[in-house]
Amino acid sequence: MTSAQIAAKGLKPEQYLTLLELSKAIASHRDLTRLFHDLACRLQMLFKFRSLAVMFHDSSRNLMRCHFLETCAPTKWQAPSEVPMEGSIAGWVWEHQEPVVVHDIALEDRFPFAKTIPDHPIKAICSFPLTTANHRLGVLNFWSEEAGVYDQLDLEFTGLLAGQIAAAIEAQCHQEKLARERDRSRMLLEINNTLVSNLNLRELLSAISGCVRRVMPHDVAGLALHDERIDKLRITALEFPEHEDVFIEDEIVDLEGTPGGRAFTSRQPVVSGGEISTDPLGKRTGVKSACAVPLISHDRVLGVLGVGRLSENAFSQDDAELLTEVGKQVAIAVENALAYREIDALKNKLQEEKLYLQEEIRTEYNFEEIVGTSPALKRALQDVETVAPTDSTVLIFGETGTGKELIARALHNLSGRREHTLVKVNCAAIPTGLLESEMFGHEKGAFTGAVEQRKGRFELAHRGTIFLDEVEEIPLELQPKLLRVLQEHEFERLGSGKTIHVDVRVVAATNADLAQMVAEKKFRSDLYYRLNVFPVSLPALRERTEDIPLLINFFAQKFAQQMKKPIKTIPSETMTSLTAYGWPGNIRELQNLMERAVILSRGSALEVPLAELKRPGNGDPVMSSTMLEEVEREHILKVLRETGWVIGGPAGAATRLGLNRTTLNNRMRKLGITRPRPA
Repeated sequence: MTSAQIAAKGLKPEQYLTLLELSKAIASHRDLTRLFHDLACRLQMLFKFRSLAVMFHDSSRNLMRCHFLETCAPTKWQAPSEVPMEGSIAGWVWEHQEPVVVHDIALEDRFPFAKTIPDHPIKAICSFPLTTANHRLGVLNFWSEEAGVYDQLDLEFTGLLAGQIAAAIEAQCHQEKLARERDRSRMLLEINNTLVSNLNLRELLSAISGCVRRVMPHDVAGLALHDERIDKLRITALEFPEHEDVFIEDEIVDLEGTPGGRAFTSRQPVVSGGEISTDPLGKRTGVKSACAVPLISHDRVLGVLGVGRLSENAFSQDDAELLTEVGKQVAIAVENALAYREIDALKNKLQEEKLYLQEEIRTEYNFEEIVGTSPALKRALQDVETVAPTDSTVLIFGETGTGKELIARALHNLSGRREHTLVKVNCAAIPTGLLESEMFGHEKGAFTGAVEQRKGRFELAHRGTIFLDEVEEIPLELQPKLLRVLQEHEFERLGSGKTIHVDVRVVAATNADLAQMVAEKKFRSDLYYRLNVFPVSLPALRERTEDIPLLINFFAQKFAQQMKKPIKTIPSETMTSLTAYGWPGNIRELQNLMERAVILSRGSALEVPLAELKRPGNGDPVMSSTMLEEVEREHILKVLRETGWVIGGPAGAATRLGLNRTTLNNRMRKLGITRPRPA
């Protein structure tokens, strides 16, 4: 400023020096807080004031917010952080862009808000607008505990001071804006690099929170995804370093009454101040303000990303815009993570199904088709054709060896679930203590020997069919859990409280009289009625004798091809004897006999060991099921004695008998075979 300008302004030398000192102070400070502390001490030589305050206008809430409050001497009094536009000195000065000098606040009636401030020592106030050529920034206030100290104040000179301070604030705000934009661009790039290398949502949120916190301070960050089944948000990850224990996995968040819910339904960012305390999570964590943004990808809202603070009104619209940019990147990462999770789950499911099916291939009977034209069989197949396209539960009745598993496969192959897995559970072949784990799975550590998590057969059969063979062997204590799956399509793994939902069609089979078992309290009536929605009865082989020649030819040719033997004829007397036989073991017995016959045959004619059969008409009864079981019992006992009662292992009885260990144990239990005690 030239001497002519000084003269024109009528500035006194000390005022000029003050302006010069003020310019030096502004030039030497890059931080506004330090600048105003310096000014509070420098201006004491011109003004008597207790505090110097700068208030900015908050356009989002239309109020004046105190940004700087400086004193040269310490004071215990705390000025209000916000004042309304109506009835306040700062609000009037902002709106009218004119200075205000108050002689004594107690005698002032124009600004009623000043009298509502509790325990304040203020008597006199002078307030000036902080305005530049480009912006209206805020208000500069001088407060004093002495009345009338500003009555002789040179308003023109003080206006010059306020103008210089406004220019310094504008320049500093511009620098801070540039620095903030630089930091935000750097943060977005860092987040992008983080998203590319991370598909774990919890680790992803932790990394994102660390990046955002440097630009947008927060105490807690959360990621919630939409659960379409219940139409609510489910908290997937929570980052709260000071209180890690507040995270409850899969906690449900309502779409109404919470910032995250409003952001999800409106598809817009939501900034909350103090009303967040109604949110259960907000109450538990002590969060009082939040900013939540929707995660939108391909016009689909996947969930919500939110941050919170323990203080009120901590977030601005600028923060919401920044978090929205972050949310756009996070939405892509979440979609990729969900897709990866689904692919990984399908991969694991396919691997488990492959292992399961490989085991099934080793144990199934390899029927290629249902053979027979008898009326009894046709009636059963008509029932199968009728019920197969539905999802109704089917209960197959039939004696041992009548082909119940084959019918179950036909039901599956004729249904809309044919592209998915048919999973078999032989309820009699699995030890009682392991049946629940086999059917419903278990968590790691659920019981002794549970060294890893394992899915049960119901999970493997999701969207497919599960076949429960010999369902009468399911223990009474396990039947309620099976009933729940049939009714609610849900269960929990052993050792877990998490409910698993499955879409499974149930086909059960039995050779027992379940109605009689219900009457004897050996089987739950409600489970029986739930299984017996559509019964299918399979005829015994003795009830379809016209099918016996067809089956004999079918199995003879099948095994002849497998063993590369030239079987071309079956003697008529042999066919007559086989047709007259009662077949207590039904098709399974016939199949096994045909396999032995092909092995024994030395020429082109099939040589059947008819001596093994007790033919009716010669005074000898047909071999009964009891006799067959006794023969089986003696054979197992013979092998057990030869192996020294060693069941498992390469040289054990199970291997020699061609059975797995659990199947042999089960057969021993049913046949009443126990190891003799040492003498």
